[in-house]
Amino acid sequence: MALPFLQGSEEILVGGQAVIEGVMMRSPHSFAVAVRRPNGSMAVSQEFLDRPSEKHRWLKYPILRGLGVLGQAMALGIKALRFSAQAALEEPQAPAADGKEEKKLELSNWILALNLIFSLGFFVLFYKFLPLYLATLVKNRWAPAENLVVFNLIDGSIRILLFLGFLTAIAQMKDIKRIFEYHGAEHKVVWCFERHGYTSVDAARGCTRFHPRCGTSFLLVVMGIAMVLYMFLPFRSFAGKLVGRIALLPLIAGVSYEFIRFAAKSQGRLWRWASQPGLWLQRITTREPNDAQLETAIKALETAMEMEKSRGGELVVA
Repeated sequence: MALPFLQGSEEILVGGQAVIEGVMMRSPHSFAVAVRRPNGSMAVSQEFLDRPSEKHRWLKYPILRGLGVLGQAMALGIKALRFSAQAALEEPQAPAADGKEEKKLELSNWILALNLIFSLGFFVLFYKFLPLYLATLVKNRWAPAENLVVFNLIDGSIRILLFLGFLTAIAQMKDIKRIFEYHGAEHKVVWCFERHGYTSVDAARGCTRFHPRCGTSFLLVVMGIAMVLYMFLPFRSFAGKLVGRIALLPLIAGVSYEFIRFAAKSQGRLWRWASQPGLWLQRITTREPNDAQLETAIKALETAMEMEKSRGGELVVA
């Protein structure tokens, strides 16, 4: 979702995210979510946005601007997932016999908060604690791992392997396969818009589901930059290393954003190098969508585009 900000205003300004039975699309000043209900109808949510740097001038500076953009992307992602979860389970209700409206399904804030806490806890345990613990075991049994560079290479390699293993495992789940199909639909529709300047099911069907600006590239860059920055931590104890890794998360995210932003603007070898691992990974995180899923992605993009234009923005195809 941060992708609309990775390039200048003269470049492509759309990005997206797969959600439950739908797709979210956004431009710099708007976002829209389109979701398929169980009966085949479509629910749409739309909203205007401000860039984080437009709200807070201090978020226009390097590193900090990445934190602002990524923070906004996370907040919008949660909002889009909440809307999609409600819409995907909701059947349009006929008026009750007594004339009263039936209460719609809602996900309470405390359920979302618990889910967020669980997700953060899982992230720290699985991607910070476990790789560090396993790397420490290797160090205790293999003398070369005492070297800081070797130790961090082992730690980072374990983290990447855990990430790939986790993705491969959840990709086998039925519900996740559906989300990955919508992920493929999002990529195809964005490609269609970028190549042709318009969107249609026929045109999108012929586009590839692999896109170089996918967020998976960013995740892998984060892991690579983390290996480098961890080498500067002065801690030697296990607890110190773990706390240092958690404390460095904002800096790692900000530096990674700047790296991807620079690579995206250069459009040269650096960009091809940075995006290639993400393209490989998309063989796991995307699947070929059907026409109904493409229609959903098109609806989300067209809604976001119309909102952007109504606010005076202009979406230009590179």
